[in-house]
Amino acid sequence: MQGIDELKKEIEAADCQSKDELEKFRLRFIGRKSVIGDLFARIKEIPPEQRKEFGQQVNELKNLAQNRFQAMKEKLESQDSGQEAPPFDLTLPSAVGVPGSLHPITITRNRIIEIFEKIGFNVSDGPEIEDDWHNFTALNFPPNHPAREMQDTFFIEKDPDIALRTHTSSVQIRVMENQQPPIRTLCPGRVFRNEAISARAHCIFHQVEGFYVNENVSFVDLKQTLFHFAKEMFGPDTKVRYRPSYFPFTEPSAEIDISCNICKGKGCNVCKYTGWVEIAGSGMIDPNVLTNCGIDAEKYTGFAFGMGIERIAMLKWEINDLRLFTENDIRFLEQFKPF
Repeated sequence: MQGIDELKKEIEAADCQSKDELEKFRLRFIGRKSVIGDLFARIKEIPPEQRKEFGQQVNELKNLAQNRFQAMKEKLESQDSGQEAPPFDLTLPSAVGVPGSLHPITITRNRIIEIFEKIGFNVSDGPEIEDDWHNFTALNFPPNHPAREMQDTFFIEKDPDIALRTHTSSVQIRVMENQQPPIRTLCPGRVFRNEAISARAHCIFHQVEGFYVNENVSFVDLKQTLFHFAKEMFGPDTKVRYRPSYFPFTEPSAEIDISCNICKGKGCNVCKYTGWVEIAGSGMIDPNVLTNCGIDAEKYTGFAFGMGIERIAMLKWEINDLRLFTENDIRFLEQFKPF
């Protein structure tokens, strides 16, 4: 009992002024091999009639030590927080960082924008969550069109008229609703479709939509615009062809192919041994779309085109698996440098 009283006085008198002194206090009185731990181990040596009183005294000593430790710890922490940080030494040499690299999708997107900006296109943006009007109806999609079905589109469960946009053509509608011709703009962005993920498809990918509306815009303007893009992006030896197609929002419509830059038109697995690779869909904007946006279809005409940024990147760098763009493998990403 006399030893407990002496330890009690020592604990009460303790006044640690540093973290090192506090740690010594913890090891002496609170740690597993502390003097209080030794007292608990000696309970079995105490006569049975005195064990209860001895145990109570040791417990009180333990609580006293823990409370004293916590009080001194809080005091030291409050002192540290009140101290001013040492000034920076501006004479020290700076750390040399390793420059990072842009994502290949970003590099490709920037290059596409750069090419079209040189021929008068600006850049427009719009929301990724769209209503039915901007994503389908205003673009001349009929009510029974397959794109409106659940197997193709991610609809918002609480509102069937709201969905993740399936193409950046929705931005075209928003721009034409708020501007009068002449309009010449590019709409890059992320789009979503309910597709199985594979080497050639993904449920999240990137598109760029471009359109031009003015008086006397013709299909020849569209052809020359895309011809210029193909030569700038893939090289002067690239050949371009146009195939008739169908899209609800353009009439007439065409798909654009370029000569395969991997096999140089001789045939390979990328071009399916045809020598040609599709890069975009295009056409003259349907008069109904212009009317839906408040533009006089009797006075103005326009063309539109859309292409997948991933597809352009895959052709440019000869990448054979679409999934590589979203796996964030640093070994893959660090290979790319701006064009």
